[in-house]
This record gives sequence, structure tokens and C-alpha cells, in this order.
Amino acid sequence: MAATGALPSSHQNPNITPTLKSPKPSSAAFVIKAPTSNKKKRHTNIRCEIKSFENSNNWTVEPEDPVHFLNNNSPNHYQVAMASESAVRKAKKVCLFYCAETEELAQKVAAESDAIELRSINWRKFADGFPNIFIPNAHGIRGQHVAFLASFSSPSVIFEQLSVMYALPKLFIASFTLVLPFFPTGTSERMEDEGDVATAFTLARALSNIPISMGGPTSLVIYDIHALQERFYFGDNILPCFESGIPLLKTRLQQLPDSDNISIAFPDDGAWKRFHKQLQHFPTIVCAKVREGDQRIVRIKEGDPRGRHVVIVDDLVQSGGTLIECQKVLAAHGAAKISAYVTHGIFPNRSWERFGSDKGGNPENGLTYFWITDSCPTTVRDVMHNPPFEVLSLAGSIATTLQM
Repeated sequence: MAATGALPSSHQNPNITPTLKSPKPSSAAFVIKAPTSNKKKRHTNIRCEIKSFENSNNWTVEPEDPVHFLNNNSPNHYQVAMASESAVRKAKKVCLFYCAETEELAQKVAAESDAIELRSINWRKFADGFPNIFIPNAHGIRGQHVAFLASFSSPSVIFEQLSVMYALPKLFIASFTLVLPFFPTGTSERMEDEGDVATAFTLARALSNIPISMGGPTSLVIYDIHALQERFYFGDNILPCFESGIPLLKTRLQQLPDSDNISIAFPDDGAWKRFHKQLQHFPTIVCAKVREGDQRIVRIKEGDPRGRHVVIVDDLVQSGGTLIECQKVLAAHGAAKISAYVTHGIFPNRSWERFGSDKGGNPENGLTYFWITDSCPTTVRDVMHNPPFEVLSLAGSIATTLQM
């Protein structure tokens, strides 16, 4: 038999399994074409190199498909390698469910990857107002990786979504991932007096008791949780994954024409502790609230905004009072432009209307940009196409996280 080349036609019977026999180890490399289907003669090439064998001329072959022997010119140095078409790693297929508020974001997430398939839920109500929910084709998700994109924009929608979160893992799914971009409770909680109720801890306990799926505990994805200690509220039956919207901001800042003149301002020490490591390559300004009589006034604690495009960074905004006071003091100290970024634009009672555009470089009058993410879908619909607001979508980040 030749050291290199195909076997003779008599050794190419596709109905016999190939075996290789040798009395002593020898050096050889071969390619096996193995059928991948009983119905069609399609084949997968598997390349093997066998290390530290001798007497290759004594090998005998009982073949099925062609077996090609390749001579190795370096008998003292061999490697073992095996690769096939089926060994290529495939993206994890995910069935993504969503609530009514997150439908648009869910569509963007699915558009990021062919491995993510949207699945709908019938969100109905009984005559008394209680949920009447139905998951279509529940048998079809057995053995599948499943995710749910939630939005707790108000207490009235939390119960119906919790009901779905508790139901999905029981449908014999391979794994369950809950994406809750904004963890809403605890944004203003202060345990200062006996009797104060920590609702953030209550919600964390409710999520921690989501049933375990076939693949184990639920994975919970949250972006820029407000109080850092809240990450310790969750029990052992859930795996919290804390992500951030700051990478979206950094990408956007690189696209600005004055990207080399950016400074980052933090409205208080809490924002600095949260984000300064992710933004350490920018010049930093730290503000602080100081008490003057009965008033709390924002002052610059450190840093110089003169001549700079200053971007105020925080995790969320509600009424916007602190941001506006921060804008005023930065403008008074010579900032050329002022913009703002928050991951979660909550804006109750349409408080976003307090923020106007600087109209071409008047920082004392407004902001050049106000960036938010789409973690709060109802806000996005309100501020869309209203300068200075610009929405940075979490869709790409969520799609990447679902592939973990």
C-alpha cells in the first residue's frame, strides 16, 4: 500500500466499518470519510495523526469508506489532532419570551443573533382583573434554553410576570435566564427608623424562589443595580449576573467630534464609587451636596471643568433635580458643553420635560446630549425624538449575555 493516497477500489465498500490493526506501534496519519446520515451518502472528514507508532508497513485495513494514509516526514515528532465539521462550536439556541412593555427591545435582541428565537405569551385578564396567562406551544420548549425579558415598571405588572417566571422553569426546559434590566425597588429606600420596610429585599427573595429548571438555578441579569449592597439580597437558588450600560456610553463618546476633550463628572461620591473604575481613562470631576442653612447645594469637590465637554454620569434619574444643580455649577465654572448619561431613565410624572437642549453650546441653558438606555421602555417611548435625549440600546449586550 502506498504511504499517501486513497485505498484501492476494493477497499472502498461503504457498508463495512474500518478497523486498523498493527502488531507494533508505528507512525501514521489518516483521514476517514464517515457517513453522517443513513439516508444520504454525505460524509464528514476526520483527520487523525497517531503519535509514536512503528512498523507502519504491517498495518492492515478493513475499510468502510476511503481511508487515506499520509506519510509523516518527521518520525521523531508527532502530534495527536482530531477535527470534524461537527466539532465546530455552535451558538446556544435560546427561546426568548417577553412582556408587553419589552416587546420592542426583545425584537432588537433577537435581531442581534440567529440563535435567539422570539416566543410570545398571551397576556389576558379575567373579568375581575386578575391575570389569565397562556404560554402557547409549551411542549415545544422542552429541553430548550429559555429566557424571559421582564420590566417591573410599576407594582401592578410585577405579579403577572412573577407568575410566568415561576411557570417557565417547570416546563422541563434546559435552563432559564431572567433578564430584568432595571431592578426598581430600593431606589429611595432608607432604613432609618424602626418599621421601615425594605421592599428591595422582599423582591430579591421573591426572585430567589423561582423554581429550579433542569439545568439548575435561574440566571438573573440586571444592569447597574442602584444600591450595591442589594446584590447580597439574593439567595442561593438564583445566580445574579450584574452588567453595566457604561460600555455603551464609552462607545458613543468615542464617536463624538470632541472625543479628546471629554471629562466625566459624578454628581456625588456614590456615583464615583460605582463607575470611576470603568471611566478611569477620562479626566474626572466629583461633585457633592453640601448643606447651607436649610438647603442642600451642589458644589465641585475636585476636578476642573473649564473648557471641557463634561458628561455627568449616574445610574438613574427620577425627578432630575440633582442633575440640574450639577449642570448649573459646572456651567458656572466654565464647562464648554455639558451632557448627561444614566442607565435608567425613570422620569416619573414626565420629569424628563425639565431637560432642554443647549441649542448649540449654551451649557447654562441645557444639555448637549442626554443619553439613557432602553431599560425602562415606557420612558423610551416618551423621550424618543426629543432633544437632547438619545437612547443607547442594551439589545446587543443582552444578546451576548444570553449566549453565556
